[in-house]
Amino acid sequence: MVKKRPPKKNYQRTVYLYYMKIVCISDSHRQHDKLTLPEGDMILHAGDISGRGRKIEMEEFLEWFSALPYQYKVFIAGNHDFFAEKNRAEFRQMIPNNCIYLEDSGVEIEGIHIWGSPITPWFYDWAFNRHRGMEIRPHWNKIPLHTDILITHGPPYDILDRTAAGIKAGCEDLSHKIAEVKPRLHLFGHIHEAYGQRTIGETTYINASVLDLKYQQVNDPVVFEW
Repeated sequence: MVKKRPPKKNYQRTVYLYYMKIVCISDSHRQHDKLTLPEGDMILHAGDISGRGRKIEMEEFLEWFSALPYQYKVFIAGNHDFFAEKNRAEFRQMIPNNCIYLEDSGVEIEGIHIWGSPITPWFYDWAFNRHRGMEIRPHWNKIPLHTDILITHGPPYDILDRTAAGIKAGCEDLSHKIAEVKPRLHLFGHIHEAYGQRTIGETTYINASVLDLKYQQVNDPVVFEW
């Protein structure tokens, strides 16, 4: 629940400040039930909720996610989540009423504008893959300029995107759009070994992959206070 801070005097006006504790996770890959989650008001999941993208795996995640004790629960899919792409209509019907799924779409919660996209640059024809450049760019162009929180499965270029082989796997076109939008928070995952957070200018970037490169659950959920 959103908590209300005491009024703060600002000249002759009384300004009421609100805050929200947002729990960020990504790349749980069917190991969601092993997570130890902190308390909060909202939970965001940046995709790869399944291991092989099968329907049963998606159902297991949705049952777990909907039962979490957060007021708001928002998630996107990732490149492992084939069922969400190949069976869009059926997958949307599976989503519980108390969960919000974003696919190149947005939602406003308590005045916070959130936009989510599962799209990632092409990699061996996985789910939601698009070739860099002309093919992927239209997805990023959909991101509204008033976006406060951006959730994408993959990272922008050169920010928490370096693979174990030293390759910068992030999307340059996504970076250009973020420079234009300037969201307060950009949440992603995908590159497990690049877990962490960084603030550049007005934007805090969080790679919230809870698994490492060997798919061992070693990383904690990241808490962002709004």
